[in-house]
Parts: sequence; structure tokens; C-alpha cells
Amino acid sequence: MNQSVEKLALLRAAMKQNGINAYIIPLSDPHIGEYIPDHWNIITWLTGFTGSAATVVITDSFAGLWTDSRYFIQAENELAASGFKLVKPEGSVNSGYIDWLAENMYEESRIALDGNIFPVDQARKLKERLQEKRISFDFDSDMVSDIWIDRPPMPSSHVWDHSIEFSGKERSKKISEVREQMKKRGVDYHLLTSPDDIMWLLNIRGNDLPYSPLIFSFAIIGGEQSFLFADQERFSRELALEFDRLGIIMLPYEETAGMISSLTDGNTILLSPQKTSVSLFYSIPERFRIVEDISIPSRLKAIKNKTEIENIGKVMVKDGVALAKFFYWIESNLGIVPMTERSLVMRLHEFKIRYKDFLGPSFATIVAFNGHAALPHYSPTPGSDAELGDKGILLVDSGGQYPGGTTDITRTIALGVPTPGQKKDFTLVLKGLIRLATVKFPYGTKGYQIDILAREALWQAGLNYGHGTGHGVGYCLNVHEGPHSISPAMNNTILEAGMLVSDEPAIYREGEYGIRTENLVICYEDEETEFGKFLKFDTVSLCYIDKTLIDKILLNQLEINWLNSYHSEVYDKLSPHLTADERIWLKEKTEAI
Repeated sequence: MNQSVEKLALLRAAMKQNGINAYIIPLSDPHIGEYIPDHWNIITWLTGFTGSAATVVITDSFAGLWTDSRYFIQAENELAASGFKLVKPEGSVNSGYIDWLAENMYEESRIALDGNIFPVDQARKLKERLQEKRISFDFDSDMVSDIWIDRPPMPSSHVWDHSIEFSGKERSKKISEVREQMKKRGVDYHLLTSPDDIMWLLNIRGNDLPYSPLIFSFAIIGGEQSFLFADQERFSRELALEFDRLGIIMLPYEETAGMISSLTDGNTILLSPQKTSVSLFYSIPERFRIVEDISIPSRLKAIKNKTEIENIGKVMVKDGVALAKFFYWIESNLGIVPMTERSLVMRLHEFKIRYKDFLGPSFATIVAFNGHAALPHYSPTPGSDAELGDKGILLVDSGGQYPGGTTDITRTIALGVPTPGQKKDFTLVLKGLIRLATVKFPYGTKGYQIDILAREALWQAGLNYGHGTGHGVGYCLNVHEGPHSISPAMNNTILEAGMLVSDEPAIYREGEYGIRTENLVICYEDEETEFGKFLKFDTVSLCYIDKTLIDKILLNQLEINWLNSYHSEVYDKLSPHLTADERIWLKEKTEAI
């Protein structure tokens, strides 16, 4: 019998014993983050699904998994014979798991979930949607721990100091800035539940996750004292002493909810409902007034300071040199050395680890050949690993973590002679990338207002892509880090000077190929006129764009000028770090068209 089927049977038995009609499991942890440790990856353990976004609902006769369109094909394969069914929208607006529960649960049913890993904003939506059915909810139901016998432990990596050489600002100054913002808003306490906020605020990093240099921790910032919830043995004596001097009281990770419930001084607390679990939210004393908003550190760290921007430029050169050597190696060895998607992932890693300050990838490297490239978040596995041929489309999406910044870049190259259709698709994507990279916009503009610029050329050809165009990027933190973004989804965060964001239009043809070109851009102030302040983007990623895939007829002169100027910068900045043969190769790749 499939192990997932056995686990599902055990879970249903526990549900029946506890009088539970439906059990909800999110792919989440107590910090509601994008990447979660194995300890909290309940969905993979239970169902076999390995994607990064999912929710499971279990009843006595139904077990369904919801994910987004990036993972539909993957989910159908991984859920086969598991007892779980992939639930996809079928032309209905109401297609999420909450809508399914509203349509399928009997009145006065009992729904349970583990409030430690469920955000309070989702719990509200759940209760509101099911209100008419008089459903009862158990938000304190851990049905998994007794069943998951060999559950991995929580990570406990050592904490390291992210020095001012990289951070550009002392931790004491950052704490003061947060307290100033709290005072302006009349807030006594600020609950921080996202480890990236805490890492930025305290200038520390760790290795609790494979792709983000974080330690799992909570914090409460008060007017005079602050509380950091992370086991003290993970910190050096020097850091612990400095925190003591700054009025930071260190307490065990597990004592967060207890400390919140015992707060006495003041009566106002600021938190983010999207990032705060139900359990922590309900531990707040009833007399407290709760202010809900994006966290203050989230807004502050989105705007990179001068030191950070300078370091980002240096990191982009390192990342660009590794990519140049990687693509040169592919071109020099294709047809001579056997190549698979997974072997290329390892080869790129070998080029990056030559830099001593390379901390690791910022996400699972995507190397996708032909049809696999049509899956936006595909990563090769032993079961899917494809061998490269001498003809086709290769997509490489990679990133790195360095003390001086986080990178994320995608390039699509042709192996052999591309078809006219491939060249047209590639060039329309390139037009979108250039249009967004060169836009000038007034202060106060939000990402959703300029998203169309990256899509317009594709739309005119009846094409589109299903994901956002740009995500915020952290600084030696999360590769996906808001609050800003460029996407059709409405996001009220304005774009400001110092924000780092991706520019990544794409086109995917299922079963054939995918094309995505991605650079990171930094927002900067351009000029101020009688009509106000205007901003622009500066492209900071450095890697050639495959000219063999370009249909020059589809480019206008401004686009040609941008491409030639960009390629000139790529060569000038990368060539001093390459061998003679690599320089000759890169010169040809970056010659003007």
C-alpha cells in the first residue's frame, strides 16, 4: 500500500476520534514564510507533493490538494496513487479550498487546523465564508505530531553577525528608527513574526533554511526594551553581550506566546495579519488595541542604503562572471561531454563556489530543457532529469546569496538553430523586459500600474504569462521579499528609490519550450519637474542575452540601443575576470546588433 494512503487512514482515524469533519493543512510554518523547514513540511510527508505552495483538505470521504497553475502537471504526477486528488479550477470563480468547504460542508460541521501554522487573515476569511453554515472551528488541533514518528527536528544553526561593512547601518540605529515609527503611530509594542525582518533589524544571519540565511525567531519591540525569542546557545558571547547592552532580552523560542499574553505596560500592539499565526494572535491580551499593517522593518529594509547598493553592484559582477564561465563551458562542450539538467545545476554551482563569500543558492536552481522549460518553477529531479540534445531551448534560472546581496537571474539560450516561432516568442519577451527596464514614472506609482509594460508586446500577439512580472528581492535575505512587486495583482506599496525588484516577462508553450528573461533592477530618482518627482530603473544583473534568438525586425531603434548599451556594460564589467578564450567568446556574444 502507498505510504500516503496509510498516513491518510491514520489521520482520518484521529479525526473521527476527535469529532472532526474536515481538517485543513497549509504548506506553512509558524512564521508563514515561503520556504519552510522539513519539520513543518507536512504536505510533502503526507501526500508526496513537493511544490512550494499548497493546501490540503481532508474529510472522511475526500482528500484534496490545492496549488497554483505552476504545479498542476507536477502535482498530478506526484499525487498518483496517494489517495489525494489535485483540485483545479473548472471555469468557476469560486475555486479555492475555502469555497470548496463552503459548498461541501454540512451545517454545524466541525473544522480543525493547527493554529500555529495558519495565518490569522486566512482564518478570518474561512470563518466569514462559512458563517451561514454555523460551522464550529478548532484552531488548536495538531493531528500530525502523533502520527509523524520520524519527524525531522527543528533547525538550530549558529547565528552570525552581518557586519556594518555589508549592512551599512548599525543595529542600534535600525532599532531607533523602528521605535520612531512606532511612536508616530502611537504603538507601544511591535510584534515581528517574519525572521527576515528580525535578521535585518539586528544585523544577524543564520542557516536554518537552505536558501535564505535566516534563523527561526520571533521578536517584540517595545519603547525601551525588546524581546528576542531564539535559543541563546545559538549566539556567540559577543553578540549576546551586545544585545544586552541594547536592551534586548533573549528568551527561548517556545515562550513567545506566553510572553505576549503577559504584557502589561502599554495597550497597543502592531502586527501583520498575513504573517501572524492564529495561535500568536489569540495570545494577545484582550485589553490590547491591535493595529494591523505591514511590519515597519519590512518597509524599511525594502529601500536599500548606499552601502547595500554598492555591494549589490559587486555581487552582480561575481554572479555574472560565474554565469559567463558556465555558458561558455556549455557551448564549448555540448556534444562532447554528456549533459543533463541536473549535471548543469551542479556545474553552475561549481563556478559559483569559487568565490569564498558565496553562501549558497538563493533558491533551487532551475535548469530546464525544451518542454521542462514550460513549467515556470521546474527543478530537475532524478526522475525527471533530461539529457540535453543539440537542438532546443535551455532555460537557466539561478540565484546566489552573498553577504553583500542576493541575486536572481534567468537566461534562455538556443542549442542549435532556433525556429522562427522561437525567435518571435523570445523577442516579444525581450521587448517587455526592455520596456519595463526603461520606463520613467512619477513618484507614487505602484507596481500593478506598470505591469502592463512588460506584457504589451505579448498581448498584441495574443500571448501572456500567468505569473507576476517582478518581485522584491532581499539583501542577503529572501530572494522573494516585498512589500513591493510588479504584478497585475493590486499591491498598494509604492515603488521608491532604493528598491530592488525583478523584471521577468515570459512565455510558456506546454510540452514545447519556455522562454523567460530576467534581470534585477534598482529604482532610483531621475528628476523633479513642476509635475513632481520622477523615478527610473537601473538594470544591475550582468549576463549576455542570446542574440541568436532575437528577430531584429521586431525591435525598434530604442530597444536596439538599450540592448547594445547593456551588452557593452556586460562585457566591460565581466571581461577583466575571464580567461583570454572566454573574453573572445563574450565579445562575440555582446557585439552590437
